[in-house]
Amino acid sequence: HTHLNYKLGLTLQNRTSEALTPAAAARDEFQEELVIRPLHSGDIYASFQFRTLWDTDFLQEGQKVSHYRLFPKSLGQVLSKFSVRELHISFTQGFWRTMQWGQPFIPSPPGAELWVWFHDTVSDVDGNWKELTNVLSGIFCASLNFIDLTNTVQPSASFKPLGLGNATDHRFLRYATLPREIVCTENLTPWKKLLPCGSKAGLAVLLKSEKLFHSSFHSQAVHIRPVCQDEQCTSKAWELRQTLNVVFDLYTAGQGKKEWSLFKMFSRTLTEACPLATSSKVYVDITDNPELSPATPLLSQAVVLGDRRTYSVFDLTRAETFGQLRSLNLLLRWKGDGEMLRPLLHAERYVAGFGLQTGEIHTVIYNNHPYRAFPVLLMDSVPWYLQLYIHTLTVTSKSRDNKPSYIHYQPAKDRHRPHLLEMLIQLPPHSMTEVTVQFERALLKWTEYTPDPNHGFYVGSSVVSALVPSMVAMNTNFTQDQPLFSSFVPVKEESSYFVRVYTEPLLVNLPTPDFSMPYNVICLTCTVVAVGYGSFYNLLTRTFQVDEPSLPLAKRLANLIRRIRGVPLLT
Repeated sequence: HTHLNYKLGLTLQNRTSEALTPAAAARDEFQEELVIRPLHSGDIYASFQFRTLWDTDFLQEGQKVSHYRLFPKSLGQVLSKFSVRELHISFTQGFWRTMQWGQPFIPSPPGAELWVWFHDTVSDVDGNWKELTNVLSGIFCASLNFIDLTNTVQPSASFKPLGLGNATDHRFLRYATLPREIVCTENLTPWKKLLPCGSKAGLAVLLKSEKLFHSSFHSQAVHIRPVCQDEQCTSKAWELRQTLNVVFDLYTAGQGKKEWSLFKMFSRTLTEACPLATSSKVYVDITDNPELSPATPLLSQAVVLGDRRTYSVFDLTRAETFGQLRSLNLLLRWKGDGEMLRPLLHAERYVAGFGLQTGEIHTVIYNNHPYRAFPVLLMDSVPWYLQLYIHTLTVTSKSRDNKPSYIHYQPAKDRHRPHLLEMLIQLPPHSMTEVTVQFERALLKWTEYTPDPNHGFYVGSSVVSALVPSMVAMNTNFTQDQPLFSSFVPVKEESSYFVRVYTEPLLVNLPTPDFSMPYNVICLTCTVVAVGYGSFYNLLTRTFQVDEPSLPLAKRLANLIRRIRGVPLLT
């Protein structure tokens, strides 16, 4: 009955919206998609993408958007109030292992990441940024309110707009990360509530928190940007893309064989598409010829991240997809004996040195292309309490100096802003390039330490952005029916594709005072006060009485006899 009432409510909502504003109701659409990719390690990668398109204008002067149908009102009000042109936010638990799993469809660093392009009419960008982080903190139930000027940077080249417009004035861009942010159910629940069908119908019924968080990697994100609706860009629309990526581990799932199903992954099966969705599909990667049941005659080929892949397609809007049982439970078996295509771009980072005074940050970038060199853009944001010695910066490739063709460095200000370092580096073919810089640890005030200072302080991931040469010709044609997983980053040329790689976050120890000393002082002080003051107080408040000396034994015996005889006693 609850499910029937929910579907009836959605139908009434649809008809009411169309009756009130028929033109507005036809201007938005919703698509949902799930991609399942078996990995050579035996793990399995599932990527959800939900896209809402709405051809309205939140930033038009004098126009207030009041009617919302599919687009969430909470995010629409944020866009209009703070004059946001693009917003990208992600919450990630775990680290994406590029060399084992390949490249993800949409990368994200561990913890929380937020970068926003504001409209060029905003006069106080820092003020809007501060208010925006507090509002998003409430919407997603996260610690984004800890984002302030001490961990916010303005990249000059690394984060260009992914939507319409070629903005070059980085004064309207803000970027910040919280590498220690823990992602949990309280972040997933408001994320699911932004979907038109919530978690009641469609692919979102698979998003069961106890299964998603029992995984090796979990990342949820929200991307909002203006996009074109056709190849000539005659009409524009706002795109809200909600993505969720998860990697289930072969062994922690309680099974040792490479056999997965929807029920084993999510403890649920698919029974219907979201009634509000114009497209609802499941793509299963069958490039390496796994056993898939039930089989489907629908096949699709796509060039994804420089690799041509083949997918079996299950269209949930067609009744025959679910069979007689009205339930779809995909089963995958594979051996995984083939070789995985090595990612052409890979990066790592670590801290070297000893002691608590100085250290060295090493960033290693790998170009695995056998014969092509290409440039990469490296961005590092380092907290102010790690004081960089920029004159010690070295870049070496194949044991030779590699001089960057572009360097942008903004020094830190204590307790005001972090270091920002951006470099354009040419990577030789089949090479390893190492970037090193020395730093000195600063002494913090005792009130600036975290509650667990001996755990260490986190430094956000380095960001490597590049146009990587493609082994296969990329598809540059714009079509509305192309899969969502291959249309997030627009492809401008057939010979290359855009890749963004995040390194590991760093955990750095700082000189930490002995916070047990105040406890010892408190204990000692309390003991001294209790003994000294207690004795003094006892002397001041006690009443004293004179105790008369007792008579000797002979007199006491004599007085006993006198008392019996009735004679006066001796004194």
